[in-house]
Amino acid sequence: MLWVQALQAVRAHLQARGAHPARCMVLLPYAQLMGEAQRQWALLCPEGFAPRFETTRNWAQRLIGFMPQGLDYAQDQARDRFTGAALLEKAGLALQREMLLPALLDAAAQLAPLAAAVPPEARSAWLEQQRAVVGLAGEGSALRYEAAVARLALEWVAASHHATDVLFTPAVRAEVDAIVLLQGFQPDALATSLCAAWGEAALVLPLWRADSPPLPLGEGWSEGGSPHIARHPAQDAEDEAQRAAACVIAHVQAGRTPVALASTDRALVRRITALLQGAGIVPKDENGWTLSTTRAAAWVMTLLRAAAWDARSDAVLDWLKAVPALSAPDQGALERWLRRNTLQTWASAVQRLAEHPERQPQIAASAAQIEALRQPLAAARPLAAWLASLRQQLQASGQWTALLQDDAGARVLLELHLHEGLDEDLADVEGAARKLSLQDFTHWADQVLEATRFKPDWEGGEPAVVLLPLAQLLARPFVALVLPGCDEKRLQTAPEPPGAWTAAQRASLGLPTRASLELAQRAAWACALQAPQVDLLWRASEGGEPLLASPLVLALGPGTAAPDTRVPRAITPSPVARPQPLGAQLPLAQLSATAYTDLRQCPYRFYAQRLLGLQDQDELEAEVDKRDFGTWLHAVLQRFHQALLAAPTQDATTRTQMMDTAAEAAREQLGLSGSDFLPYASGWPQLRAGYLQWLDKHEAAGAQFAQAEVQASQGLALAHGSLELVGTLDRIDEATGEGGRSSPLVIDYKTESDSKTKARIADGAEDVQLAFYAALQADPNQPLRAAYVNVGERGETKTHEAQGVAALRDALLAGIRQDFDRITQGAPLPALGEGSVCDWCAVRGLCRKDFWA
Repeated sequence: MLWVQALQAVRAHLQARGAHPARCMVLLPYAQLMGEAQRQWALLCPEGFAPRFETTRNWAQRLIGFMPQGLDYAQDQARDRFTGAALLEKAGLALQREMLLPALLDAAAQLAPLAAAVPPEARSAWLEQQRAVVGLAGEGSALRYEAAVARLALEWVAASHHATDVLFTPAVRAEVDAIVLLQGFQPDALATSLCAAWGEAALVLPLWRADSPPLPLGEGWSEGGSPHIARHPAQDAEDEAQRAAACVIAHVQAGRTPVALASTDRALVRRITALLQGAGIVPKDENGWTLSTTRAAAWVMTLLRAAAWDARSDAVLDWLKAVPALSAPDQGALERWLRRNTLQTWASAVQRLAEHPERQPQIAASAAQIEALRQPLAAARPLAAWLASLRQQLQASGQWTALLQDDAGARVLLELHLHEGLDEDLADVEGAARKLSLQDFTHWADQVLEATRFKPDWEGGEPAVVLLPLAQLLARPFVALVLPGCDEKRLQTAPEPPGAWTAAQRASLGLPTRASLELAQRAAWACALQAPQVDLLWRASEGGEPLLASPLVLALGPGTAAPDTRVPRAITPSPVARPQPLGAQLPLAQLSATAYTDLRQCPYRFYAQRLLGLQDQDELEAEVDKRDFGTWLHAVLQRFHQALLAAPTQDATTRTQMMDTAAEAAREQLGLSGSDFLPYASGWPQLRAGYLQWLDKHEAAGAQFAQAEVQASQGLALAHGSLELVGTLDRIDEATGEGGRSSPLVIDYKTESDSKTKARIADGAEDVQLAFYAALQADPNQPLRAAYVNVGERGETKTHEAQGVAALRDALLAGIRQDFDRITQGAPLPALGEGSVCDWCAVRGLCRKDFWA
């Protein structure tokens, strides 16, 4: 057996050296093997002392706490970002600092393990040798920046102290009589160097060999013969995730645990994990995930983004929903006010409230409370001051306690050095004393969280399912393995080596090459296939393109697809009936033309939106659309006609200028000056010219502008109670009718297609709007005219006047009385589910039309 052979060799080495086991160090390829190695030694040698099983990193951490100093490469993003930026400035690359810093940090991360593997006293000679290899490649060419980054990274890691330098000291050498390296799929430069330092007292054993026997099976499960490999070709990513989760569940239910779920695609594994959690199975995650994706990190970043001087209103609302800064009613009122007024930036909201605080006193008080929390994060300051200010704001907003109680939150506070005293660790960092703007500090915090992996602590005993990388299957007795992502894209035979190093540089520096990565990949694959039960899954297509299985899978030879392990469930259809609610107990005080149109088109929509008051929330960050264009045009025409009424003129040039002035003022008022409005603004000259031509003819026919945006109301007596009709009339003109008599002309602007406006007029009594506006006139006996004016974007403005508007008004009022009397008497308000109105109805999810019988 693999462990038996390895540990017997360790015992033989100790006996040959006459070394006491307690003074022997066994180095392992990764930390998850330490517990398994101790268990296996206890089985082999149940009595007596055991050697110490460690990784090089754990060994160094147990000996002494490492404190980087000055320009040391610390493997800590919070510190290394400042150090790297300072080094770029010293190298004369200050202007390119932001562009080159990520590449410098990547290169340093690749070179640091190699520099740490060289004994400190030999590091200068190693640096001289590598300088010759890195050389001046790319100098004066398009690759000069890449070459500069490579040289700078090399100098940085070679001049740094490393946490593992303590392992080369004479004191450690005197404490350990023998050292054994159990090597994994890839050689460990530091462990190999330590073995060289121990000389004959060291032994290197490959933990994996191609002819290694399979590991013993776990308790409660046995199977004879060769490992069983099942192939599961899937159609797409969702099908693959479901089949993988079904394989895991089947193994767990059959007692084949622990199950290894190998991670080759993080997005796919997240979906599989979600499916498993839905089935009550929580895997132990040895992969972890990026700290920036946790809820705790989002809490901190939303605060910083909400404090920006140009913060969007959405960013402030996101932050408020994560903190107990405002009560729920106050927060809801503020959000509704922001959305109703379409205030996309928080600065515009504060300015609006400052101009007229008496109009919205409660909203103004909430905004002042928010500003009190935002303002302390406005001014530039050094890093230490930023950390202190952020700590104070998190405490003031109530987020600090919640972060401390969350595992990921505690890690966020640790990585950002937010605890009192931790900021002193960054006091000696080059460049940390200069003032940083809020934007700079936010970027620093975001990059620190983005570069950190978070692995939650496991407290559930022995896990049934373990999520881990493929390479960490080595020497672990999993009973079953589920390996999704076995396609040509995710499971390559020869992975791409990281970094932009040349072949010569890789060979000299000891960086992994494509050939070495291929050997490691094939070894990990062969090890994985030794599990007693193996499920290989891959998808046949992605993004509409076909996808082949991995070459490693194809090399297994032809095979039949395994049966689908998903268990079908018989679900009895349970269609829902059309809802027919009653509205008698929900009296309506006011009725608009739009509300009555809802009642006619679908009574259920009227019930939900008008009687229950359920409404969509407007989007703050929505793109400019046709509705915004219509709102803008109404404001333009109102301003233009009011200005023309105050200063009448027939001069075409003056009228054109007055329309342009009104258009610009309306754009500024509605915040439509951005690039999103350009498609509509480009057609403005044609629209303006067409409207002015129509206006000339309209006035020549005897009509004169009187009022715009008129708020009107009219009471209507019902059999049971009363109803107030309300509405806003776009425009009222005084027009000359038959016999030379003057009468009001109610106008409603339309920016739709002209054919659609014609259809409204042709509908007669089916069209509500003009008849409803006629009903809002104070004197029902006064002669009245009503018309739609279609303002075409292509330069054609046309009038579509309703004929017999008085008769339409009377029929409308009779219909309103009849409808509301029936509702009061208990008539239901059914969902009709007919016509195009359902295609864009906001309450379709409430009436459940798609699930009707």
